Amino acid sequence: MLLTIKKVKELYDISRITLINWEKEGLITPVRTPKGRRRYKKEDIEKLLGMLEEKPKPKVVLYARVSTKKQEEYLKNQIRRLEEYANSQGWQYEVISEIASGVNENRRGLLKLLNKIKRGEVEKVVIEYPDRLARFGFEYLKFFMESFGVELIVLNGKENEEDANKELAEDLIAIVTSFAARIYGQKGGKKHGSNTG
Repeated sequence: MLLTIKKVKELYDISRITLINWEKEGLITPVRTPKGRRRYKKEDIEKLLGMLEEKPKPKVVLYARVSTKKQEEYLKNQIRRLEEYANSQGWQYEVISEIASGVNENRRGLLKLLNKIKRGEVEKVVIEYPDRLARFGFEYLKFFMESFGVELIVLNGKENEEDANKELAEDLIAIVTSFAARIYGQKGGKKHGSNTG
């Protein structure tokens, strides 16, 4: 059965612009009348609508992080424990892991995760400890995720205390370094300003 653009709009509420865009993308090919008018096969439209509705299911994301390259072994173990948990639940999952300080707000992996959540591609996020996600501001991130309907699961398994303490020390050094740079940066600027003034 062939349908006019008007009929397609009536039956499926699909606009002329959408049809032409689909055509440009190669998703649909209209039949042309001798006068060059477009006619669409009913089954083509319905097949396309069916395909558009079958979006892949939102996934589970396992997020793992360590602060330094030296802790790569700890990162591997963290991922392994997260995967064991996800497999025991029978979930399909994706792993996002990174080596970056827990006080760094511009982490590539974390931003990737937050963008996936914003796009509605995530159902659950699994982490081992709150500080894997962030050393500070964990509750804000949890709130952000929950506001998008994402469940945050914290396993709180057995953590190697030595690794955890080393990492905390490194994160604290990162904070102190950052503040020192800011303070001395400002003082340096002021001193410089007064010499020229």
